[in-house]
Amino acid sequence: MNLGIIFLSEVVGTAMLVLLGTGVVATAILTKSKGLGGGWLLINFGWGLAVFAGVTVSYASGAHLNPAVTIGLLTVGKITITQALVYWAAQLVGAFIGAIITWFAFKQHFDLEEDPGKKLGVFSTGPEIRSYGWNLVTEIIGTFVLVFVVLSFGKTGAGVETTTTVPAGLAALGALPVALLVVGIGASLGGPTGYAINPARDLGPRIAHALLPIKGKGSSDWSYAWVPIVGPLIGGVLGGLASLVLLPAIS
Repeated sequence: MNLGIIFLSEVVGTAMLVLLGTGVVATAILTKSKGLGGGWLLINFGWGLAVFAGVTVSYASGAHLNPAVTIGLLTVGKITITQALVYWAAQLVGAFIGAIITWFAFKQHFDLEEDPGKKLGVFSTGPEIRSYGWNLVTEIIGTFVLVFVVLSFGKTGAGVETTTTVPAGLAALGALPVALLVVGIGASLGGPTGYAINPARDLGPRIAHALLPIKGKGSSDWSYAWVPIVGPLIGGVLGGLASLVLLPAIS
């Protein structure tokens, strides 16, 4: 697969993912939004549908959309380190672009919102109880579930095990199972940290928050930013390693 195609496809898919994901958060929490007060389940389902859309449009690259998924596939030998670097760069760029588009869509609502914490909450995750060690554990567990289950999808059908035209990733599995998995993780494990489970999803929008001229935005909370990067990467590696032992291939 051409690395340029991988890069473009991942940028488009991750931008779509982050646009719709941060958009549902903005809809649920920003002042004057028609969806104000929509609650946690609205946000969970919105992120699941964001994954559905992102996976659908990034079929050409295999639709990783997430450095943790990429590192999980690298761990099990489905992609090369060169491909992984291209995926990671594209995912960060796409996430940054998606967050900027969300700001344009909700510009007046950001202007009217008085709480800087809600403005940051649209772009990036944050813990309800700040304890970096335990927050890290939560992100590791959530991402482990994501990557381990994603890799199990590939064991149950043709999918990533037999395709020769599309790199290993989420697209070969079908968008709906992955979307439902993300909804499930959010509903079950998202409460403590807001379930980043994706370093690019958190870092790209956090950079956008820091750079955009958002009225009264406050801090971008860089002291926490390492948790939704390191935790998901560890979880992705562990999910990949566990799949080698616990998910035997069907002969």
